[in-house]
Amino acid sequence: KITNETNFRLASVTKQFTAFSILMLINEGKLSFETTLTEIFPKFPFYGKNITVKNLLEHTSGIVDYESLIPENQKDQLHDKDVLNMMMQIDSTYFSPGEKHQYSNSGYAVLAMIIEKITGNPYHVFLKERIFDPLKMETSVAFVKGENLVKNRAFGYKLENNEAVFADQNLTSAVLGDGGIYSNVYDMLKWESSLYNEKLLPKNLIDESQLRKTTTSGETFDYGYGWRLEKLDDYEVVYHTGSSTGFRNIIYRIPSERLVIIFLSNRDEGDTLVLARELAELYLSN
Repeated sequence: KITNETNFRLASVTKQFTAFSILMLINEGKLSFETTLTEIFPKFPFYGKNITVKNLLEHTSGIVDYESLIPENQKDQLHDKDVLNMMMQIDSTYFSPGEKHQYSNSGYAVLAMIIEKITGNPYHVFLKERIFDPLKMETSVAFVKGENLVKNRAFGYKLENNEAVFADQNLTSAVLGDGGIYSNVYDMLKWESSLYNEKLLPKNLIDESQLRKTTTSGETFDYGYGWRLEKLDDYEVVYHTGSSTGFRNIIYRIPSERLVIIFLSNRDEGDTLVLARELAELYLSN
């Protein structure tokens, strides 16, 4: 039975937490937006000297999609450190950093490893101590097998021939930075509410994370730091979807109206963005 406290794998809804964690470190002076990969990881290949933390946050780094590098005979699940190692085995990017906006799971796995390097703590521990515990998100967790448990866990399914078939994990499901958090509607409301106060981060940085960014050529794109952006009628929307094996999710926010729609599901079908837009329009029309 699903309740408001059932925990779903957030998939890419996780990215807002990874970005927020990086902003916390920037606020503390432990990082800057312009810190480069080679400054953080001295053994990183030469191409990393031009990739900044800001590039990773806004998906303008150009680093290669790690899923394209997974060996065909890979049996074990990948972790964030494996993604970093993959990036250190290659010598080029898709494009020059800052030149384009191209969504990158690799970038957010690398951000998780930056958090670990800077703090000396595993990413799942940082999240618990710095975000989940202070906000009393009591059962939210970045799941690491053997290290923690997902309470009230929903397992993923897919439809085959009109029947629900178990489909909960794949080779990338253990990568945390791009999609490894489990949470529930109740905890996600606590998280969303925190974005209107300065309990964890100053307002200027929260606002900065929810503004459109530009490429080096001046082209503006609809992404901030861990948040997608769009207009719904005349309203500014801040949102992110999350899709992975067995799960489809969205958090859809209209800050000017203090409206939030959170949709978590354990079946990998349907368009949560279309649903969220329809619900928002219904609310706003009344």
